[in-house]
Amino acid sequence: MNYEPARLQQMANAVRALSMDAVQAANSGHPGMPMGMADVATLLWTEFLKHDPEDTHWADRDRFVLSAGHGSMLIYSLLHLSGYAHPTIDDIRNFRQLGGPCAGHPENFLLDGVECTTGPLGQGLAMAVGMAMAERHLNAVFGNELVDHRTWVVAGDGCLMEGINHEAIGLAGNLQLNRLVVLWDDNNITIDGSTDLSTCEDIPARYRAAGWTTLECEGHDFGDIRRALGEATLADRPVLVRCRTVIGKGAPNKQGTSATHGSPLGDDEVAAARETLGWNHPAFEVPADILSDWREGAKTRATEHADWDDRLAASPNRAEFERRMAGDLPEGKGIADEFASWLSGDQKVATRKASEMVLSVLTAAIPDLIGGSADLTGSNNTKTASTEPFTKNNYAGRYVYYGIREFGMAAAINGMALHGGVIPYGGTFLIFSDYARNAIRLAALQLARSIFVLTHDSIGLGEDGPTHQPVEQVMSLRLIPNLNVFRPADIIETAECWQLALQHKGTPSALCLTRQGLPQLRHEGEMLSAKGAYRLHAAQAERKVVIVATGSEVALAMECAKRLESEGVGADVVSMPCMELFEAQDASYRAELLPADALKVSIEAGSTLGWERYVGQDGLTIGLDRFGASAPAEDLFDRFGFTADKIVPQIMNKISK
Repeated sequence: MNYEPARLQQMANAVRALSMDAVQAANSGHPGMPMGMADVATLLWTEFLKHDPEDTHWADRDRFVLSAGHGSMLIYSLLHLSGYAHPTIDDIRNFRQLGGPCAGHPENFLLDGVECTTGPLGQGLAMAVGMAMAERHLNAVFGNELVDHRTWVVAGDGCLMEGINHEAIGLAGNLQLNRLVVLWDDNNITIDGSTDLSTCEDIPARYRAAGWTTLECEGHDFGDIRRALGEATLADRPVLVRCRTVIGKGAPNKQGTSATHGSPLGDDEVAAARETLGWNHPAFEVPADILSDWREGAKTRATEHADWDDRLAASPNRAEFERRMAGDLPEGKGIADEFASWLSGDQKVATRKASEMVLSVLTAAIPDLIGGSADLTGSNNTKTASTEPFTKNNYAGRYVYYGIREFGMAAAINGMALHGGVIPYGGTFLIFSDYARNAIRLAALQLARSIFVLTHDSIGLGEDGPTHQPVEQVMSLRLIPNLNVFRPADIIETAECWQLALQHKGTPSALCLTRQGLPQLRHEGEMLSAKGAYRLHAAQAERKVVIVATGSEVALAMECAKRLESEGVGADVVSMPCMELFEAQDASYRAELLPADALKVSIEAGSTLGWERYVGQDGLTIGLDRFGASAPAEDLFDRFGFTADKIVPQIMNKISK
């Protein structure tokens, strides 16, 4: 629905009023960006954005991403005015208050219509790249009749300065994701002041160099905005629209300055803005005629939903499409049978190779899986025969060559997971998880089923030396809430950990995998890893010791137990592939595995910090609390004490005291 400029201005001023009122009431927030982008956002949401407030999970809706998440009142205002069930006007009154859905930055788990959690600048745009990738893939699989939508992004100067922006736009440009449109709020202001203080970049030139189309518009001229958005929908590559705006537009004494960026306007300036805007209404009150215009605009855009419903009902692919969009796994008896057959084998392989073997089974049976690697495909072992390259010429492909873009890859994976219809995974070296850490954290916060394949997980990678040898990374990842960190000990645990990662819809997973070969330790038992830890070996003599280990050190723990048994000391071995799942077990199970009357010993080739939780102050923590060195893996394990010859005497000395 196309409104006259005067009506559009009043609709946009409703966004401005709600934004400044909410920030003023909270005495906290960022009014400038919502006030500056109100005109652009109003036209987008009423004339271009395909959405339906009555069905926030409509699969073929356009995705709207507020990458500049500090301006959260923009999306809260847009959702409320468009007729979404939430936020209500009372929710907006309680902006930034405990228990309310209108958090300081938009959170996808609090409000329908918020596609992803944003605030860490640049990541919203990078996740939008992932959403656009998912859309193109599903379009290639199911056709235009079921999947044909756009991803719209509002990004600020900060989003475009962040390093992840370089990674994200390079990926999007190379893939020619022409359903992706970024609206750049070009207001020349950051918290510190004018952007001239910190940058002299020609940003459109940078985007063009990355393979984007660039457009410009006057961000307070509705006709010019309409022209630019219309042109953006016709482009054959991703689009950056430079929207020249005034931050805090309407606040007569502060607009155009950093004073409106991250602070309330103040009562006097709010009153002055009301006069300037001609908004003669009390705080949090939107006149019925303006609200009606907003609601009618949303209803007009939603008519496309009914047509789509008819196409879905008639589609022979309906059941498969709905399964995938629901995030459900296909029937997996063949998968389970294949993995069960491995128990009778005796395969000594690195867990990164075991992961590849598992993925060969999974990707053949689960078409939802889309893999990739940050330029380490041959090392991460993430590609299988079932996953053709995902390229600008083949969006049906299921393997993404991300290039050396760990952070951008992780954020794109999050975007794909949040879009739905695909289950993304991506690989890099564990040491480089630090590059991607904030995106991994955001996956956990957003309840996204993102899977991070992190190989070369210890000093066992050998000669590349301490720059590449993880020490603190595994334990550091365990600090992130709602992240399952798996460190499997052999091929069987690797298969189980992959299955668990797929089963946990609302939890991302990090699979930490070895470079070096590991013996197969398991020949019986079904999905023992599901409890996070289990007794792999029970003491033969009277139990005096319980050795807890993960990954490559489980085999070492078994060797230590054998030595102890030969000395008449009974020793259990507990394999703990996932601390987080173990912590979820009841107290009785945990106490039974780690009894109070035995010496408890942990062995992990990494930081010992945190293992006190399981071994206690009187236990032994065998690990590495320093950086490694460059040498063959066997020499390093010996040098740093990861041998039975060096561990068993420590245990014997401890129990003899």
